[in-house]
Amino acid sequence: MPTSPLDRDADDAEHARHLQHTLELARRAVTSGSGGPFGAVVVLDGEVIAEGWNTVVGTSDPTAHAEITAIRAAAEHLGDFQLSGAVIYASCEPCPMCLGAIYWSRAEALYYAATRHDAAAVGFSDAMIYDEIGLAPEARTLPFRRLEVPGAGDVFAQWQAKADRTDY
Repeated sequence: MPTSPLDRDADDAEHARHLQHTLELARRAVTSGSGGPFGAVVVLDGEVIAEGWNTVVGTSDPTAHAEITAIRAAAEHLGDFQLSGAVIYASCEPCPMCLGAIYWSRAEALYYAATRHDAAAVGFSDAMIYDEIGLAPEARTLPFRRLEVPGAGDVFAQWQAKADRTDY
């Protein structure tokens, strides 16, 4: 029976070292005023290939979370949109947006230090978003309304027919 990357990786000291690195990056975000107290690194074959910290405020970009900036840097470094074999370390349990990006990146595993409850205690609560994800679109607090538009499905058929597409 295959084991998960978390089971295979028994070197807690090494993981703790990378998590300490994420905390240093989180401190950088706080002291620079660029964003909230979050940091992340991407490790491949034991080496840090990318790092990121929250720059939401400094860049006026609501998607500039630590995990997103680290994933973007790692993908650019590798020249690939998939981070197969990489491990992501985050100073805190990821928000729903970052969690989605981590899954899309195809990283092998995620390690984090603080919990989302720790973040919520100082004003970074994602509970509402986690709750909303499970609701039907029409039941969400942010209005969602689907309009049928002719040809909306055609682009999917075009994608499906494309012989040289890159699946992901």
